[in-house]
Order: sequence, then C-alpha cells, then structure tokens
Amino acid sequence: MKTYTTLISPAELRALSNPLIIECSFDLADTEAGERAYAAGHIPGAFYLHLDRDLCGDKTAADGSFRGRHPLPERETFAATLRRLGLPPGRQVVAYDRQGGPYGAHLWWMLRWLGHAEIAVLDGAWEGEMSTDVPTATPSDWQPGEPLVSQIDAATLLKKLGSVRLIDARAAERFRGEVEPLDKAAGHIPGASNRFFKDNLGADGRFKPVEQLRAELQPLAADVVVHQCGSGVTACHNLLAMAHAGLGDGLLYPGSWSEWSSDPRRPIAKG
Repeated sequence: MKTYTTLISPAELRALSNPLIIECSFDLADTEAGERAYAAGHIPGAFYLHLDRDLCGDKTAADGSFRGRHPLPERETFAATLRRLGLPPGRQVVAYDRQGGPYGAHLWWMLRWLGHAEIAVLDGAWEGEMSTDVPTATPSDWQPGEPLVSQIDAATLLKKLGSVRLIDARAAERFRGEVEPLDKAAGHIPGASNRFFKDNLGADGRFKPVEQLRAELQPLAADVVVHQCGSGVTACHNLLAMAHAGLGDGLLYPGSWSEWSSDPRRPIAKG
C-alpha cells in the first residue's frame, strides 16, 4: 500500500484503508471555532485535536522566560495523546484543517518530530460526506522514535544570525513591522526573508504544483534553513511545501516571533 509523507488528495484519502484522520482546524481570533466546526460536521472517522489544549506545552519555561504563544509540548505528553487516539507503528495518518493547511502542517511536523513518517496533509477541501459522530479509539502502546526533523532554540539562533537562511512565514505587513496584532513588538528577526505561507497555495486553495513550488522556493534553499513565523505553527506550512518540492528538511524555530520579541535584548529589524 502506498505511503503518503507530504500531501494527499481527497481522492487518495478515500482510497485508503484504515487511516488515522485528525482534524486540527483553528482560529487564533476565536480559539473554539475549529472545534465547533468539527462538531457540526467532519470527515467520517476523524478525531479532533485542539491547538492550545492538545498540541502545545507550557508557555513559561522553568526559568520564568516566555516560550512563545504555541510552544511544543513534551514529547512524551504528545506521544500519550497519539496513544489515546490508537496510533500504531506504520499507520497512515492524515491531518487536515479548514484554513489552507497551516494547522495540518503543524501536526505533520509534530508527528515527524516523534519519528512517525507516515503522515500527510490533506491537500484542498474534503469532497464527500460529513459526519457528526465522534469516533471511539482503542488506545495503543505506541512509542515515539528518533526525530525525523530538527529544531533550533532562540539562544542558538541568536548566535547563528547571519550564517543561516531564515524564513518568516507571516504576512508581509507583520514581517515589515507595519502592524503587530499578537506579539510584544513589531518587526522581524534580522536577516530573515519573508515567504507568506499562503503563497504556497493556488487560487483553488490547494498547494501549487510541485514544479511551481520548487521554482519559487529554490532561491530560499540553503545548507541550513530555519523556518519561523509568529508562534511556530504556520512556519510548518513552508517546511511542508519545501519537503513536498524536494528541497529537503529545514529547522523549525518553535518559539518564533512571539518568543523572540518578548525579550528586548534580542535584535529586531523592520522594513
């Protein structure tokens, strides 16, 4: 049976046998909107994971510093969540959201972080029946493996500024520092390039063809590419796009701008 590791179409999903489907729709301005949408109707058999409750850890570090708006949970905590959903080794997982894939891509990165390679994001809107039934899972004894992806922390990134390629997935006006609706300060990390995550999508809401993504993203490729955004979520959309285009795996800075801008000692650029 074919394994999907980046994107999967609705038709390909319908043809799968026993995938683990997870919806992770979310709205930063209305944090319960995704769960309400799931309750109103979702892909049959899909579970729901909430960004704040299920996919994030403590926002405050042991030393009292701010870790960002959506810091990663402990690996074992997230592994326990996946066991609760009945994940066994090798099972195809399909993540989706209703916002063009940023939250699905975040879940894609997180499963790879726990060593599970059989994870893909639904490309485009589901085309088929919907269900309001909440599935029942049989918990598994699944254990995480070696990470398939890498990350970088703020202190290490600060030391490496100027020697790594840094890509910011936020909208251009936030990147330039013209507006900042969510975080402590406006602007971006010095040396970063801007690639708004929605630029990975075509007018139909699906990811652009591989050849087009590769042509657009190739100029941003480098030996070391660090991806960030506001809080480490939409950056995963760029990570997914680059992986799908065959441009390799970069590093995620999970704390992203929300963590970076919380410390006035860190440098900020605008424009």
